Amino acid sequence: MSVPLRRLFLASLLRRRLASALSLLAIALGVALGLAVHLIHGAALDEFGRGMRAVAGEADLQVVGPRDGFDEGLFVTLARRPEVAAASPVLEIEARLPGREESLRILGVDLFRVLRVQPGLMPLADGGGGDDVRFAALRPGVVFLSDDAHQRLSTPGRSAEGEALPPALTDTRIAVQSGVRSLVLEAGGRVPGASGVLGVMDIGAAQLAFGRIGVLSRIDLRLAEGVSPSAAQAALSALLPPGIALRAPEAAAGELGSLSRAYRVNLTMLAAIALLTGGFLVFSTQLLSVARRRREFALLRALGLVRAELMRGLLAEGAAVGVVGGLLGVALGHALAAGAFRLVGGDLGAGFFRGVAPQLAFDPAASLAYLLLGVFAGIAGTWLPARAAAAVAPARALRAGEGERAGLPRGDGRGRLGAAMLVFAVLACLVPPLGGIPVGGYAAVVFVLAAAILALPVLARFVLPLLAHGRSVTWRLAHARLAAAPGQAVVAGAGVIASVALAVSMAIMVNSFRVSVDEWLAQVLPADLYVRASVASGSGYLDPQALAAIAATPGVARVDTTRLINLRLSDAEPLFSVLARPAQGNWGLPLVSGAMEPVASDAEGLPPAWVSEAAADRHDLARGSRFELPLGGRMQAFRVAGVWRDYARQHGAALIESRDYVALTGDDRVNDAALLLEPGATPAAVAQALRERFGAEHITIALPGEIRAISLEIFDRTFLITYLMEAVAVVIGLFGIATTFAALAATRQGEFGMLRHLGFTRAEIGRLIATEGALTAGLGVIAGLAGGAAIAWVLIEIINRQSFHWSMELAVPWGGLAIFALSLVLLAALVARLAGRHAMRQSAVLAVKADW
Repeated sequence: MSVPLRRLFLASLLRRRLASALSLLAIALGVALGLAVHLIHGAALDEFGRGMRAVAGEADLQVVGPRDGFDEGLFVTLARRPEVAAASPVLEIEARLPGREESLRILGVDLFRVLRVQPGLMPLADGGGGDDVRFAALRPGVVFLSDDAHQRLSTPGRSAEGEALPPALTDTRIAVQSGVRSLVLEAGGRVPGASGVLGVMDIGAAQLAFGRIGVLSRIDLRLAEGVSPSAAQAALSALLPPGIALRAPEAAAGELGSLSRAYRVNLTMLAAIALLTGGFLVFSTQLLSVARRRREFALLRALGLVRAELMRGLLAEGAAVGVVGGLLGVALGHALAAGAFRLVGGDLGAGFFRGVAPQLAFDPAASLAYLLLGVFAGIAGTWLPARAAAAVAPARALRAGEGERAGLPRGDGRGRLGAAMLVFAVLACLVPPLGGIPVGGYAAVVFVLAAAILALPVLARFVLPLLAHGRSVTWRLAHARLAAAPGQAVVAGAGVIASVALAVSMAIMVNSFRVSVDEWLAQVLPADLYVRASVASGSGYLDPQALAAIAATPGVARVDTTRLINLRLSDAEPLFSVLARPAQGNWGLPLVSGAMEPVASDAEGLPPAWVSEAAADRHDLARGSRFELPLGGRMQAFRVAGVWRDYARQHGAALIESRDYVALTGDDRVNDAALLLEPGATPAAVAQALRERFGAEHITIALPGEIRAISLEIFDRTFLITYLMEAVAVVIGLFGIATTFAALAATRQGEFGMLRHLGFTRAEIGRLIATEGALTAGLGVIAGLAGGAAIAWVLIEIINRQSFHWSMELAVPWGGLAIFALSLVLLAALVARLAGRHAMRQSAVLAVKADW
C-alpha cells in the first residue's frame, strides 16, 4: 500500500476523535490490568525468591519438612555423607511480638558452620567484628538483627486493635512471645548480609528459648566438588524420613508461585475479558465507520483501489488503535503496579505475598506480549468490518440508505451459530484441567459470550414486538427505528453484553461464595469463645499447663483444642494441613459426604480422618478410602470417614482426633482453644479473667461473631480487585454505547433535519436518541443477564472447583442485579444523548441540504 493511501486511512481515525479515543482507551485498560497483575505477582515472587536465596547463601540443596520442623538427628546423617562438603542446620521461628500485629522472623543457626554455607547470616557485633562475635552470640537470649528489622522495630507500631504502641526495640532489648509468656532478647549486633525483618540467634539458644529442643526447620547443604545437585538428590533422598524433601533453594519461590497461580490466572482472565470487551468496541466503531464511508470507498474503488488494498487499509486503522492503546496500556500497567507497591506492597489481595515489599522493574518480554495483545485486539475487532467493506460492490455502496445497513449483522444463521457456541460451551465444561488450570472452563466462558452476542438479533425480534404499544411519538419512532434495523442493537450491544455478562457472573459467583463462607463460618464456629496464642507457625502456643488454667477459669464448662500443622506429602506438592482436634466437640465440621462416626467396616482398625474437598479431589478420596500421612517420622494410615467443606486451605486438609495425633507424635502443643461456657456466664467476664491470667498481649480472644466479621472483611478485601475489573468492563461497555450512537447520529443528520421541519425540537430529538440508547442497552442487558447467569454457573461449578476445589451454594443477589440493570440502562440513555448532541446542533435547513 502506498504512503498516501496509508495516510488516507489513518487520517480517518483523527476525524473520529471520540470513537478512536474511546477504542484505544478500552484496549489500554484491558492491557493495563493484565500487565499490572503480571508485574505485581512477578516482582513479589522475585523479591521473595531473592530473600530465600540470600538466606540460603551458597547452599546447593535444602532439606525441608513440616513447617513445625523435624528431628535434628537427620543432620548428623547427612553431614557425614561424602556428597556433602558442608551442612548448616537452621531453626526458623516466626516470633510473635506480644500485643502487636507484626512478627520477627528468627533464624537459629550454628555459628561455627554458618560461614561455610550462609555467610550472609554471619552476625556482626556492635562496634566491630571478629571471631569473638560467635562466642558472644552463644549467650542465651542474644539476637542479631538485620538492618530492615532494626529500622522496623525501632519505629512505633500498632496493636492488633489498631492502637499506637511504642517501638518494639528499646535500649537493645526486644520482647518476643514463647508459649503464653514474654521472652526478652538482647539485640547484640547486626546481620548486614540479611534482608527483611530478620533476626539471627545461636541455634541452641533458639531451641531453648522457644521450646524446640531437638528440632530443625531445614538443613542447608553445600555439595562436594564435582557432585551435581541431581546426583546428590538421587543419593540422599533415600535417607530422608517420610515428609522430608530435598530440593533447590529457589524451589520455595516456585511453591509459593503455585499457591498463588490459580488466583493470579483468574485475575488475568478478568483482564482478558476486559480486553475482549475493548475488541468489541473496536468492532462496533469500525463497523459504523465503514458504513459512513461507503461513498469514499466506492470512489477509491472506482479509481483503481483493489479489494485487498482496501482491507489492508482498514486493518491498518485497527492496528494503529491497538498499537496506541497497547502502548498506553503498558505505561498505565506499570503505573498501576507502582501504585499497588506503594499502597499494599506485593500482595495481590489474597494474602500470598503479605509483607513482601518488591521494587518495580520493567519487564520487556511481558510488556511486548501485552502490547501485541492490544494490537491483536485492534486488528481482530476490525477484521469483520474490513472484510464486509471489501466485499461490497462500488455501485451498491452508493445506494441511498445502504450506509445505515451495511455490515450490520442479521439473519437466522447467526442464531444457529449461537446455538453451536452453546454446544461448544457444554463440551468445553467436560475438559479436565490442564496443569491445574481450568482451560475448558475459560473456553466455555468465551463460547457463552459469543452465543449471547450472536443471539441478540433473535432476542430483538422477540422482544421488540412486545414493546410496540407505547403512545409517545418519541417511543414509537425509537421502537420503529430499532425494529427496522436490529443489527444496530448488535453493534451497540456487543460491548454491553460482554461487560454485563462479566459483571453479573462475578456478582453471582462472589455473592454465592460470600454467603457460603458466612454459612461455613457459622458451622465451624459453634463455641461461645475462642482463644489463640498465635497463628500455626508462630512462637505462641498453649501448653497443657495453659489449657488447665483455661479450664479452671470460672464460667468455662468445656475446652476443646485444635493443633494445626503443615506437612509435606511429596516433593512436588504444596504443604498439606492437618488439624488435630476432637471430632465430637465445640468445633463444627461442615460435612458434604460421610459421617462423623468412623467407618464401621474398618477391619484394619485404622484411626479415622476427615478430609477436605480439596484433599478428596487431589488424592481421589471418598468415605472408606485409605489415606496416609507422614506423622512422627513415619507414614501413618487413616481411614477416611467423611469429606468436609474448607474455604481456609486451598491445597487440602485432613482432620484427625487429638488423641491419635498426640499418640503418634508426642506433640501436645495447641494453637486454638474453643470454650463452651456455663449457663449464666458471660463471654466478656470470662475473656477478662483470661486476659488477667495470661496478659492481654499474649493471647487473642474473640467471639464467633467477631471472627466472622473479620473473615468477611478479609473476603471483601480479597475481591476488591475483582470489583475494580468489573467496573472497568462496564465502563468499556458504556463506551460502546457512546461511540455507536455518536456514529449513528452523524449518519442520521438528514433524518433529524426532517424531524425538525415536522416540528420536533432539539430536546425531543435528544430524548429520541436517549430512548434508542435505553432500548439498545436494555436488549444488551437482557442478553448479558442470561449470559452472565450461564457464566456464573461455569465459574462456580467448573473454574472455581478445578482451581480451588471449593464447592458453594448458588445465591443470586436479585436486588443488586435489578438495580445494576436499571442503572446501566439509564446510564446508556444518558451517554447516547450526550454522544448525539453534535448531530443536533446543525440547523434544520443545512441538515437536509444534501437531499435537495
